[in-house]
Amino acid sequence: MNDRDLVERDPMPYFENTMKHVLALTFSLMTAAPLAAHPHIFVDTGLDLQFDAKGQLSEVRITWAYDEFYSLLITEDRGLDPDFDGVLTEAETADLQGFDMQWSEGFNGDLVITQDGRTLTLSAPMQATAVYENARITTTHVRQVTQDQTVGAPIEIKPYDPTYYSAYDVTLPVRIKGTTSCDKAFEVPDVQARMQEVSDQLAAMDEMSDENTPDIGVLMATTVRVTCDMS
Repeated sequence: MNDRDLVERDPMPYFENTMKHVLALTFSLMTAAPLAAHPHIFVDTGLDLQFDAKGQLSEVRITWAYDEFYSLLITEDRGLDPDFDGVLTEAETADLQGFDMQWSEGFNGDLVITQDGRTLTLSAPMQATAVYENARITTTHVRQVTQDQTVGAPIEIKPYDPTYYSAYDVTLPVRIKGTTSCDKAFEVPDVQARMQEVSDQLAAMDEMSDENTPDIGVLMATTVRVTCDMS
């Protein structure tokens, strides 16, 4: 039995996880205030943090694992996996490479890294990869950190979309490489409390526009804080 047969005979096993997201989204649309924000794309996120010999963060490899529904939309839009067997051919896999790396000018890659209150400069994405497994697309890319840092001062990494159209959950491994002197900690937001704060901000706005839309995503973002003992 292939996946097409599975969907035709019993769609629930195939779409079970996806429907959880869809139902949650539908509920939020039905119950939220007219201007309330809600995510449309759910991304499990991982980070590989590479430190150099001087103890500075030199690059970050970001992993994005897209939810099943968005992955389905991408494969259908690109005409991939037409037999629904969940396996891409070599040519289809090649077509998928870099599909999410076509960034518009000024886009920060939904990643903000700060130290001492200043945002560190990151390169454009490099070394992009993409695979399709278990009905999900997972991609990786590398961002070089091109700004000098204060060695030993804490670094904060926030993967998030300012508009909260995409929700980035740091559920995949966060690994520190190149040093054994650094520790990591996670600050996970209280989503319910933050959503109320977002709703209050939006309700106070006179009109919606790109210029005056508040930075919703940062309120919902998980913060990865890295502290290195360089003594």
